[in-house]
Amino acid sequence: MAGTITSIVKDGQQYMQTWPMQRQLFSMFPEGRVISATKLSIKVMPALAVLSVAFMVNVRGYEILPQALAIGAFFLSLPLQGLIWLGHRSNQVLPPSLNSWYLDIHRKMQIQGCALQSPKAKPKYKELACLLKTAFDELDKAFTKSWF
Repeated sequence: MAGTITSIVKDGQQYMQTWPMQRQLFSMFPEGRVISATKLSIKVMPALAVLSVAFMVNVRGYEILPQALAIGAFFLSLPLQGLIWLGHRSNQVLPPSLNSWYLDIHRKMQIQGCALQSPKAKPKYKELACLLKTAFDELDKAFTKSWF
């Protein structure tokens, strides 16, 4: 289901806040690396864009302004690219192997007494993120360690 760019970016922001940043997940999913890079680029790229444009105009003059603005726009687009990737990923349906893992974790958490919504028939990555966040927040490390 394709959405508008603004809805995809909003989904990416929500997914970035929901995904648990746990070491155990870094080797299994690219989300941890993408989220770290996106957060860093949100902080650094605006300043880098301004500095690069100012430096290029200062060194080469105003005749290079179009190229300098293009480079600045590129730097400003990097955080947006990360958010778009995260938003798109959050709305993808889990592959069969992850789907069975999701259902297994959901079942084990219900046995442990966690209050959860009923599992989705075709869960997406955002449902997996919510489930994992709940698992890491509510269950002890010994229990979650058995999953990884």
